[in-house]
Amino acid sequence: MTNTPSANSSSASSIPADDPGRALTVADPDGADVPHISVAGGTYTVLVSGAQTAGRYCLVDMLVPAGGGPPPHRHDFEEMFTLLEGELEFTFRGKSHTVSAGSTVNVPANAPHAFKNVSGKTARMLCTCAPAGQDEFFLAVGFPVEGRTSPPPKATPEEMAEKGKLIAALLPKYRTEMVKM
Repeated sequence: MTNTPSANSSSASSIPADDPGRALTVADPDGADVPHISVAGGTYTVLVSGAQTAGRYCLVDMLVPAGGGPPPHRHDFEEMFTLLEGELEFTFRGKSHTVSAGSTVNVPANAPHAFKNVSGKTARMLCTCAPAGQDEFFLAVGFPVEGRTSPPPKATPEEMAEKGKLIAALLPKYRTEMVKM
């Protein structure tokens, strides 16, 4: 007996045909063809967008400065982080967990969470969101920067206030809310 379905079986035809309209994506985090944005004082690079995955997921390279990280929030999609460099403190449902380079953290949909860089140096991680959409949110609310290691722009108080209003207006569209933990 074999586990390979025959060409005539219904399970073999349950997989949709290849879509030749979709292309292979190869992303260089330092490449000129990927967008770099400053979000919450860090620099995020969209390596693979939802547009490239038919909305299934997105992949974002995140450089988080010492002391940086988002405020507590939750959203109705899965979010997974693989820490490549540094150390972060993840707060999940009010309980903190220190995570070091090499670790992966999966945050279930709808769970309140936050992270903070506690390593004293820039931390780097990859963030996968499924389904996609968080990439679009970051692009909408972030400040464009030239490259992955470019410093964040010096925003004026007025620019920061405008970004705050934009974030508040876009949170419902991107299925996210700020919370207290």
